[in-house]
Amino acid sequence: MPVSEIAIFAGAVGLIVGLLQGGGPALIVGLIVCALGVVEVTAREHFSGFRSHSVLLAAIPAVGLEAGLVAAVRQPRLSAPLLLMVAPVFALCFWLLRKRFQIARQARLVRRPAP
Repeated sequence: MPVSEIAIFAGAVGLIVGLLQGGGPALIVGLIVCALGVVEVTAREHFSGFRSHSVLLAAIPAVGLEAGLVAAVRQPRLSAPLLLMVAPVFALCFWLLRKRFQIARQARLVRRPAP
């Protein structure tokens, strides 16, 4: 059952309905459901060694941290220094995810012989 693809489709429908209504809960829920479906597909492909999505997956915690810091500080002029605080988080996540992908890719390409 392609649950992620159904979630992406349902989220896209909710997003379009929300846009046509001028915003509101349908837009927010559609965006969240679509994003969750996309994250699940990219994580599955990445950790199985099929395709590298290191940048996208590393951006998720970095953007979340940035949004939390901006909401906590609430001063627009401090956005650039906050970005400098988030850059190491992105770099560390990218490095770890890239390393994990290379291990999964190697394991996927070099299959052990069947007993």
